[in-house]
Amino acid sequence: MNNDTVTTEVLFIKMVLDAWQTQNTRVNDLLGKISDEQLKQETAPGRNTGFYLFGHLAAVNDRLFTLLGIGERLHPELDSPFLDHPDKSGQQMPNVDDVKKYWNEINAALNEKFKAMQPNEWFEKHASVAAEDFAKEPQRNRLNVMITRTVHQGYHLGQMNYLKSK
Repeated sequence: MNNDTVTTEVLFIKMVLDAWQTQNTRVNDLLGKISDEQLKQETAPGRNTGFYLFGHLAAVNDRLFTLLGIGERLHPELDSPFLDHPDKSGQQMPNVDDVKKYWNEINAALNEKFKAMQPNEWFEKHASVAAEDFAKEPQRNRLNVMITRTVHQGYHLGQMNYLKSK
């Protein structure tokens, strides 16, 4: 591999991780602008609450540890209320302050793991793709997971932004 390739890979990784971090920062900024009561409201009539979407994002980020093969999850207890069941299903929900704390813990730990990864590690397969499938489709790598997770966060952040006017 020549220096141009390494530089391009490093640049692309930085771009993807910067975009992911931008979405995290935007979620944090929104949380700083709305009250917990606003967060608990539906984003639109009959739709998910902002709190459910926020908890969902925390749970999805927590799953990145095992999906990327970089460690154990910090808060698997978020799965039941935010991934396994729909909003308003009667599940026992954690309180808002706990989920905010978990969100910060998860993202801080992920950032540390990301800093320790070597550029070539981002182009390795993730845990949900079989080796034979990865051989045929090498784009199904860890970096691609980060791209899809960034889009996912942006989508739900867009929904949560409707809470500012409530």
